[in-house]
Amino acid sequence: MPASDLLTLREPLATVVRAAGDLARAIARGPFKRWTKGTDHSPVTEADIAVNEFLHTRLSELVRDAGWKSEESDATLPDRAVPLAWIVDPIDGTRAYISGSADWSISVALAEHGRPLIASIYAPVSDEMFLALRDGGAMLNGAPIGVSPGATLVGARLAGPKRYLDRLSAVTPEILAQPKVHSLALRIARVAHGRLDAAFASGGSHDWDLAAADLLVHEAGGALTEFSGRPLKYNGSESAHGALIAAGQARHTALIELVRDRETEFA
Repeated sequence: MPASDLLTLREPLATVVRAAGDLARAIARGPFKRWTKGTDHSPVTEADIAVNEFLHTRLSELVRDAGWKSEESDATLPDRAVPLAWIVDPIDGTRAYISGSADWSISVALAEHGRPLIASIYAPVSDEMFLALRDGGAMLNGAPIGVSPGATLVGARLAGPKRYLDRLSAVTPEILAQPKVHSLALRIARVAHGRLDAAFASGGSHDWDLAAADLLVHEAGGALTEFSGRPLKYNGSESAHGALIAAGQARHTALIELVRDRETEFA
């Protein structure tokens, strides 16, 4: 897709995602249905489904020839292998949504040949609209953002699974472990904004958790990879990914080297 088309798409995308956030907040104000799904019994609410349907309709109008890949859609959709596809998590952090916490988000990316082109992550409770364009930078509420500089872990603000933070603390006690951000997309967006110096994710996160956040942190000057250092590809036959690190380039390199040196500890 040409860069000029992406630029034209940015504001309409933000409008659609913001409207999806309004829908989710409206549902949250009253009693809403909830249930569990899958072998891990992950939670789902009627808001997840309503936002998914809303986004499917509106995003399909924005880019008519794009495929669709969403956490809340049929896993056997035949258009999944098309070169251009929307990758969506209608509510990332459903447990936070159910509990009334603020750290849930709506995550949307348009990917081409496995890499995101344009992305939006919206946190409705805090009214934070993150947007990124490939080779066009990253923004929060219209202002450019960037990752925090430096490579040191001393005093670095890190968020992620407790077991990873505990292992890092054993090596570098001076790290500053931060409270968990339940939305993984929002956790990585905090790295893009510089509010976190690095973020971790356990293995098993999916395309819809990551595609938008990946572009945000990349365009903010950082990197998101598996512990091996391998960048992520999206909209393939396998949606799940290994354990991940997001950080500014220099700190990301330092963390990858540390994890490799202590591979058994971080397995």
